[in-house]
Amino acid sequence: MTRKLPYLVYGLALLKFCLPFLLQNHIYEPHRDEFLYLAEARHMAWGYLEVPPLMSAMAYISNLAGAGLFWIRLWPSLFGALTYVIVGRLILHLGGKGFAVVLGFLPFVFGYLMHVHFIFQPNFLEVFFWTVMAYGLIRHIQTREPRGLYIMGIGLGLGMMSKYSVAFYFISLLVGLLLTPERNIFRNRHFYFALLISLVIFIPNLIWQAVHGFPLIYHMRELQNQQLANVSRLGFLRDQLLFNLPGLFIWTAGLYWSFSSPYRFVSWATLIVLAFLTIAHGKSYYAMGVYPILFATGSFALSQWTKQRWRYLLVAYCLAAGLFIDMIAIPFLPPERLTAFYAAHPIFRKLGFLQWEDQNDHPLPQDFADMLGWREMTERIARVYYSLPPSERAQAVLDCDNYGEDGAVDYYGPAFHLPPAIGHGASYLLWTHEDSFREDVFILTTDARNEIHADFMKEFRYVSLADSVVNPYAREYGSYIILLKGPSDKFRKVWWDYYESLKKETSVYR
Repeated sequence: MTRKLPYLVYGLALLKFCLPFLLQNHIYEPHRDEFLYLAEARHMAWGYLEVPPLMSAMAYISNLAGAGLFWIRLWPSLFGALTYVIVGRLILHLGGKGFAVVLGFLPFVFGYLMHVHFIFQPNFLEVFFWTVMAYGLIRHIQTREPRGLYIMGIGLGLGMMSKYSVAFYFISLLVGLLLTPERNIFRNRHFYFALLISLVIFIPNLIWQAVHGFPLIYHMRELQNQQLANVSRLGFLRDQLLFNLPGLFIWTAGLYWSFSSPYRFVSWATLIVLAFLTIAHGKSYYAMGVYPILFATGSFALSQWTKQRWRYLLVAYCLAAGLFIDMIAIPFLPPERLTAFYAAHPIFRKLGFLQWEDQNDHPLPQDFADMLGWREMTERIARVYYSLPPSERAQAVLDCDNYGEDGAVDYYGPAFHLPPAIGHGASYLLWTHEDSFREDVFILTTDARNEIHADFMKEFRYVSLADSVVNPYAREYGSYIILLKGPSDKFRKVWWDYYESLKKETSVYR
């Protein structure tokens, strides 16, 4: 390994870390999911309804640092850089030189991985730990030393504490090993010691799941019924090409090269993952974790197969395709300019980049719209709250219909001296107590505008549509803020029984 090449890897990793902070437009706020993980960090536990606890541990540190946007986005940027370090080091271990190191870097900054490493969601950890597990197995095969197996085991354990889908990729790797001569790994005692380490790391969350009736099962069933059923199989396969379009020649070369190498289990695992997610209507980004290792093997392979002029063409292609994909990876421009850009370039709509979960096209990608309107919403809730006389303000409850609204109120609320929000969205169901329904004043925020005409409104002595979210680019655009006073005893019971039924449905018991 040339002495200067590792420094090249670390220098590019530093650039990878810095780029999201340099490129994002300052108008955009935290994403709705980021609000949720920050809220979970204020209720530390060994598990939550949606995810294992590693995200909340990171969010806890971000909260201690003030929870500014830098401290929220620190983690995906950091782990994005670390993922590239693993890829770069693997390229060097395979025998790659400077061109291969640079080529393996390009899909990390010119492609959908820029998006994965931009938002504080579990996906960046999933990609990292999938890469760690594959890297550990490859290093074991290269060196025949047990260290690689323990890297795999630690990656599996910590990965399971970040996102349960890590187990799926691990099983795919095992099946891939069974299909190759490297199946003798199952006769290595260190393999089982490594699995034991992963179990020790993961067991606190496993116990939490067992105590709470395995809400993971409910969450997966709900995800399948409400979201995945609408995902097109053809769309999933199309997005595998589009999301990794800048690195298309790299990862396909890696897939081909790995099949003719001692590491063919990686290619088998990739095909298993893609086949399963296609059949199961998986979301497009669910498969992103298989690509970093292929970027490593593909970069090495292309550095062996190509001559100078073809290398220039490869880099030029990555840059051109990457600039296109990056326009939906990070919000570079303010929303009004970005919507104008998409309108002037209908290719983004035609390729489905502007389609939301409701299967309709919108002016902005859904994740960008999920970063707008939250402070405005909280300010409007605060106006309604402070319009109340002090006696009513003291017993006012802020109820929100989804975890984004709840999380935004809890994030921005302290600046307005607002009470904490309650709700039934995501893990907020765990933290809402019956005492909240004994109060007489409720400020309800809802993105279901038909609720203003719902029958339960008749159970209140006073109902007023107090305000609404007016940012046209926000996903919460048009959400109502409704002031409710004097609920009937019947309603208090019905409302709390509804929360209790949700807890039983999700098998959540405190």
